[in-house]
Amino acid sequence: MKVDAVLTWDLDKAGAEARELEEMGYNGLKSIETAHDPFLPLLLAAQSTSKIDLTTGIAVAFARSPMTLANMGHDLNAASKGRFVLGLGSQIRPHITKRYSMPWSAPAARMREFILAMRAIWACWHEGKPLEFLGKFYTHTLMTPFFTPDNLEFGPPKVYLAAVGPLMAEVAGEVADGLLVHGFTTRAYLETVTLPALERGFAKAGKSRADFEISYPVFCVTGRNETEMQAEATKMRQQIAFYGSTPAYKPVLDSIGSGELQPELNAMSKQGRWEAMGELIDDSVLDAISVQGDTREIARQIKSRYGHIADRTAASYTSMERAQRIEFIEAMQGD
Repeated sequence: MKVDAVLTWDLDKAGAEARELEEMGYNGLKSIETAHDPFLPLLLAAQSTSKIDLTTGIAVAFARSPMTLANMGHDLNAASKGRFVLGLGSQIRPHITKRYSMPWSAPAARMREFILAMRAIWACWHEGKPLEFLGKFYTHTLMTPFFTPDNLEFGPPKVYLAAVGPLMAEVAGEVADGLLVHGFTTRAYLETVTLPALERGFAKAGKSRADFEISYPVFCVTGRNETEMQAEATKMRQQIAFYGSTPAYKPVLDSIGSGELQPELNAMSKQGRWEAMGELIDDSVLDAISVQGDTREIARQIKSRYGHIADRTAASYTSMERAQRIEFIEAMQGD
């Protein structure tokens, strides 16, 4: 299984860090959109590495237009000589409407059209097809030579889509090249909801699982001693509680028979009781949504649980030293 790392947002450090992570043996780098732009660190990474994959994991699609992301994706793929993957996510309605001041409607249908619109733009640039995309949400009908890129050697980037619900997963299977699984999931949910939805998407597009990549950033609890392990477990319980408070994620808890937690977690989140929320996450829930142990043990658990599902992982291991990280990578990439 391929192993990815999360790249720093610090532009003073991103290039050097990317080079070091490539030397350590990582297969890919992911840049996350939270408080900082996800694209700029990857440009620095493209300039300081030669073989590692570079992915936004994720960039918020609905905060932008298909044209802006088509342009950004093209330029980063050219700069990285074909190594860039445009990883997209929808975010949730309050962030799109209240933080970005952008429209929100039917997220799965809008995302499907968004990706198809980008592909139409790329087809115009790379294949010379007329730009004539007329959709319900997006319309693109103007492209002149002045606005057409001429550095076309490496083609358009691959597009991966983040999905939790079955509708978005089906869209990923139909129009994307890969799926970015949310860390807040379970094996049961993946097997009963996510994978069947992907298959429905594959059937619509006439493609197969072999044409597609699944990336799953498994939640991990690890440390160098018992004290660190306990501290990481406490943080993980709080992280699981945070995601579990979101109504859209209740089906994940339902998959392990813990759906009754969601309304209580949601109520506590509105009261700002973030630390107390973690106390509701018992060992059974922790075990279902995360793997725990030393570097080799978490590698064993990831491959045992998800080796038949995921092609790559981006496990979290902030407490690991360099030697432990290399040990983990080797354990994940070995037989």
